Amino acid sequence: MEIHTDRRQGVMEKLRGAMSLFTPALLVFMAGMILANIAGAMNGSLMPLYVQSLGADTKQIGLFFTVSAIAPLVLQIVGGFVSDSIGRLKAVAIGSIAGSIGYVLYAVAPSWSWLLLGHAVSRLAGCFVAPSFQAFIAEQSTEKTRARVFAVSESAFAVVGIVGPPIGGFLSQRYGFRLMFIAAGALYLAATVIRMAMALRSRNQSSSTYHAPRKMTLANLKSSMGAMVGLVLAGGVMTWLFMSDSVNDIAFSVANHFDPIYQSNMIGMSNIQITWVISAFSIVRMIALPFGGVFADKAGERAGICLGHLLCGLGGALFLLGAAYPHFVLVSALYGLGVALLSPAYNSLISKEVPIGIRGTAFGLVSTTLGIASLPAPYIGGLMWAKFGPKAPFVLPLLASLSMAAILWFKLPGKHDKAEPTAEAQAPPLQA
Repeated sequence: MEIHTDRRQGVMEKLRGAMSLFTPALLVFMAGMILANIAGAMNGSLMPLYVQSLGADTKQIGLFFTVSAIAPLVLQIVGGFVSDSIGRLKAVAIGSIAGSIGYVLYAVAPSWSWLLLGHAVSRLAGCFVAPSFQAFIAEQSTEKTRARVFAVSESAFAVVGIVGPPIGGFLSQRYGFRLMFIAAGALYLAATVIRMAMALRSRNQSSSTYHAPRKMTLANLKSSMGAMVGLVLAGGVMTWLFMSDSVNDIAFSVANHFDPIYQSNMIGMSNIQITWVISAFSIVRMIALPFGGVFADKAGERAGICLGHLLCGLGGALFLLGAAYPHFVLVSALYGLGVALLSPAYNSLISKEVPIGIRGTAFGLVSTTLGIASLPAPYIGGLMWAKFGPKAPFVLPLLASLSMAAILWFKLPGKHDKAEPTAEAQAPPLQA
């Protein structure tokens, strides 16, 4: 009994230690993020099947995800700049309104072409939320603990991938897709209420952002973008982080939307099995993320990024060999472990390289350029499936992950290498 008590006490002490990294504002912020993304996880993995159920073939499914990505591209940089200007919490609240409208359109869409409108509107939420999310976490941490704060945040956030997909799979299989979207929309609305309350509360608090506020002018936007483009094109750490993210984003965008189609049509898996595969990714990721953060802080970001890419490459190889449900659970677990190592290291390194006053713009610019590069990827995946066979799209993630692991080992600084300046001195002059 004493041994079990000591173990429980040890676990509780570790949990309290991890949670002590969170500020009160970050705790409430994460609660809203978890609710909103449980809603997204309920339908995200099944969206291709919903599009197929409304009459689309594989080429049209690829076209659906390609076209729905166009509208967000216009606003991702703007969303990041708004986050830098008015504060992270207010930008997140703006995005949540678009997300709520999107869920209404999901539930009432009569055909896949109408569903396209709802998906495009819903994706606008990410234009404001995603840049603010990463910037807000960076501003709630110190440089020495940043990877750990990112890791613990993402670990808590990973619960959405554990509970969301099975709930979505059960509701869609038992009651149909429309009822599933109604339930998901209710959760998202609750998250929107939390976010709006935080934004209203922050109006008179200077702590809502951790840099000097500035006007939303074209001159400031141009100055911020100029500074970011300079960092990306300088040939240093940001250049290689940007390039690796671009290659991986394109490769996985070619394949990811066809995962459930392949598992359903070629392997014979049910909706519930497909969503449990997604949950396996999140379970492993949640457990491994704290280790990934500590690993990046102790061994250096380069080690975490390269090892993460290697594990994702191994998962890609096993995907091509998989023939049954347990195989894909293992594939998903390998991807989860890889991302748990890669993600906190990547976020920590990019936040150290970008000046605080343009972090929102940085994440928005990276998302936009990646989105433009990968825009035709889902459609290309559909064409590859139709012309070369169902396994063809899934070869690209394997090649991308392995090649990036090798290249980045030689291009990124190691733990004991002399770090490059973070370009704080190069931050653009901004109008107050």
